[in-house]
Amino acid sequence: MMTTKKIIDITHAITPTLPLWPESPGALVTRLLDMQEGAEANVSQISIEAHTGTHIDAPLHFVATGKTTLEIPLNKLIGPCQVVHIQGEKSITADILENLSIPKDCKKLLLKTDNQALWASNSSKFDKDFCALSADGAQWVVDRGIELIGIDYLSIQRFHDSIKTHQVLLQNEVVILETLKLDEVSEGNYRLYCLPLKLEGLEGVPVRAILEF
Repeated sequence: MMTTKKIIDITHAITPTLPLWPESPGALVTRLLDMQEGAEANVSQISIEAHTGTHIDAPLHFVATGKTTLEIPLNKLIGPCQVVHIQGEKSITADILENLSIPKDCKKLLLKTDNQALWASNSSKFDKDFCALSADGAQWVVDRGIELIGIDYLSIQRFHDSIKTHQVLLQNEVVILETLKLDEVSEGNYRLYCLPLKLEGLEGVPVRAILEF
């Protein structure tokens, strides 16, 4: 008998209450045609900052001649994935990662952290004191051959840290997946499907990401 697989949507909906990086305009939806005003159809226009909501960063984000989101191979965005839960930490270092039970052959790693409490508060205010990856943690990711790293808040690096975390990952063409919704996700093995909008020339782009198990 065929077993039906389950799916968890790990994408945050883009709404007016979604926390935004400081000075980001976020998303703006304008109704161009409105049936309530006599139009034959409803037609909307979307203006969105590329790093709004659940999105990926491509090398071009911090590498002047780096690849764009369109140049990322889809096999880096789809496939077996490991989710780990890290509690009581603000900076995820190499030592912390080394002491977790991460399989040696892991290529896609998602970090569920104490950032969950920030989402649970339902606050639309951006919190600068979120948990993220340190520069040496990023180097650990590169050295382990991991191709995609994800985090459950707006950035893979801490707000007050230097850009080195991003640089280490993107110079080595590790895909960064940010602003994940992991409240319903337990530690373990999954299959990730992370499909970005197919837009040309961008350093970042919103995605629809799901886990299958």
